[in-house]
Amino acid sequence: MVAGESSGDLLASRLLSGLRPQLPDADIYGIGGKRMAEYGFRSEWPMEKLSVRGLFEVLAHYREIKGIQNALRDKLLAEKPAAFIGVDAPDFNFGLEAQLKQAGIPTMHFISPSIWAWRGGRIKKIARAVSHMLVVFPFEEEIYRKAGIPVSYVGYPLAEVIPMEPDVAAARAELGLPADAQVVAILPGSRMSELKFNTVAFIEAARLMVQRNPSLRIVVPMAGERQQAYFSELIAKAGLKDVPLQILPGKSHTAMAAADAVLVASGTATLEVALFKKPMVIGYKMMRASWEVLRHMGYQPWVGLPNILAQEFLVPELLQDAATPTALADALSVQLHDATHRARLYQRFTEMHHSLLRDTAKESAQAVLELIGRKVAI
Repeated sequence: MVAGESSGDLLASRLLSGLRPQLPDADIYGIGGKRMAEYGFRSEWPMEKLSVRGLFEVLAHYREIKGIQNALRDKLLAEKPAAFIGVDAPDFNFGLEAQLKQAGIPTMHFISPSIWAWRGGRIKKIARAVSHMLVVFPFEEEIYRKAGIPVSYVGYPLAEVIPMEPDVAAARAELGLPADAQVVAILPGSRMSELKFNTVAFIEAARLMVQRNPSLRIVVPMAGERQQAYFSELIAKAGLKDVPLQILPGKSHTAMAAADAVLVASGTATLEVALFKKPMVIGYKMMRASWEVLRHMGYQPWVGLPNILAQEFLVPELLQDAATPTALADALSVQLHDATHRARLYQRFTEMHHSLLRDTAKESAQAVLELIGRKVAI
C-alpha cells in the first residue's frame, strides 16, 4: 500500500480496519502514516516524502520521489505481493501500478482522482494501471463502468466517522473555548507547499476579523510538528505573531466541530468541513507558474468538493489572486452572520452526508479480498 499524505493515511486506515481482521497474519507494507500503523502496517519510507503539491513544486523534488518509486517498484516486482493498493497520490501511484499490473500483480486504487473535474484524459492511463477502482462518490461508478474498469462504490469513509450532528459544546470544552464565543477555524493545508502559499493570506484575514470583533476566537489545527514549526516561522516572518491564534497539534475535527465558520484550503478538508455542517470559505494559493497551467485544465467552475457534489457554489471559492486577506475576511463575515444562508447550508450538508454513507471498511475490504481471490465473508 502507498498513501502519500495525512488524508490518504486516514482513508487507508478505514480500509485496514475492515481488512486486518480477515487477514490477521498478512504482511502489509509500503508507504503510509501513523493511522495505518495502528493496523500493523509497516512503512518503509516516510510518508511526508510524497506530500508535495503543484506542478513545479513536484519538479523540485522529482529526483527523490522518482528514486523512492523505483526502489519500491523493484522491491515489489521481486517479492510479488498478493496485491498493491494505491491510496490517492495518483501521480505517484498510477505509474507504479501500471508497471506492477503489467507484471501480473493485481492493483487497486482507493479514491478516484477528480477526472470529472481535471485532466479527463487520465481514464486511459487508469485503465492500464488499475485492476479495480474503489470510488467514494456515487456518480463515479458510471464513469469507470463506461471505461470498462472494474469499480466499487464504497462510500466516503469520513461520512461514518463524523457524526451527523456534531457536538459543538463538547468540542469547545475540549479546546477550552467559551461556549458562547464566536469561533473561526483556519486550515491552511497539511502540505508544506500549501502552508507556504496560504498561511500569510489566511492569517492576515484572521487579523482583520479580530480587528472587527476582538472577542473572536481563532483556532488553527496543524497536521504535524514539522507543519506547526513551519507555520510559526511563516507568521513570524510576516509580522503576524500578534494575531491571537490557538494553534492545535492535530485535532482538526475538533476544531471543525467547535467552529462557527471555517477558512479552509481546497482539498479533502473542504468535504470534512461540510460533513461537520459548517459554513466555510475555500481559499487556495500556489506557485504562479503552477496556477497558470492548472487554471486552464478545469472542466467545471468549481474546485471545492462540496460545490462539485452540489453542482453549485454553495460556499465561496477564492483562488490565487482573489484570495486576498480582505476578500477572505469579508467572505468569512457573511458565513458567520447570514442566518438564512447558514440554515440552508446545514440542510444541504446534512443531505450530502446521508448520500455518502456506506460501511466503507466492510465494502472496501471485501473488494480487496475478492481481488486477491480470498473467499472470506465479512
